[in-house]
Amino acid sequence: MAAICVFCASSSTLDQKWLDLATRTGNELAARGHSLVSGGGCVGMMGAVADGARAGGAHTLGVIPQSLVDLEVADLSSDELIVTADMGVRKNIMIERSDAFITLPGGLGTLDELFEVWTTATLDLHTKPIVVLDPDGFYEGLLAWLEQLAETAFVRTAALGQIIVARSIDGALDEIEKRLTA
Repeated sequence: MAAICVFCASSSTLDQKWLDLATRTGNELAARGHSLVSGGGCVGMMGAVADGARAGGAHTLGVIPQSLVDLEVADLSSDELIVTADMGVRKNIMIERSDAFITLPGGLGTLDELFEVWTTATLDLHTKPIVVLDPDGFYEGLLAWLEQLAETAFVRTAALGQIIVARSIDGALDEIEKRLTA
C-alpha cells in the first residue's frame, strides 16, 4: 500500500518499552501491507522498527549517511539501503520516498526529522500525512509549547493542524490510511 517513514531514536540505551513500541510499529506496518522507510540504522528503536517490519514481510528501505555507515550502525539487512553524503540529503530522500510519516519517541535527531517534514508541509512542498505517535504523553510538553507559539503568532494555527497526534499504533495507521485514500 504505502511507504511509511518512521522517525525514532537510535540510542542503544533505551528502556525496553520503547524498543517494544518500535517493534510493534514495524509489525503492524507489515500486517497492513505497508513498506518501511527508515533512517537506515540497525540500533535502538530504528533497528527494532526495521526488524519488526521485516519479520512481518514488509519491504524496508534504509537511508543513511556515510558517516554513520563508517560507525558500523547501518542496517545491512534492509531490502534497499541508500548511502548518502550527509544528513540533509538523507532527509530529502526519506521525504521523497515516503507517502506518510510517523514520529515515535526520540531525541534531537528525531525532532530534526519531524520538524523538517513538517516545515516542508507548511510550505506546501508536500501534502503527506504526518503523525506523532504519543501513546503515553512523551510529546505532551512539546505539543503544549507549540500551541503556545500559535497563541503568540509564531506558528500559524493551520500549521498545528497538519500534525496528527495518535495514542496507538492502530490509530496512527488508521489516520494515515484514511488520508491516503481520501
